[in-house]
Amino acid sequence: MLEEELRKETLKWLMKIESERLKEKNGKGKMALENISAYVKDSRHFLGSKDLIRAFEAVIWAWAFLEIHRELGNLE
Repeated sequence: MLEEELRKETLKWLMKIESERLKEKNGKGKMALENISAYVKDSRHFLGSKDLIRAFEAVIWAWAFLEIHRELGNLE
């Protein structure tokens, strides 16, 4: 079922980003980490509201911020 697959993918990526986020230091990337945390929080909210599309979208945005800020050297 598509809904269950989307839920599983969202949870998989949430767990991954949460473990990656914990590895980061709060130095010059503090603002980036705050944005990432906000998207993770949003994703969990939407997941709880059964809004699976927005939940997945929010976790993808969190990953985008993580990758962008790593490339810019703001995060390790």
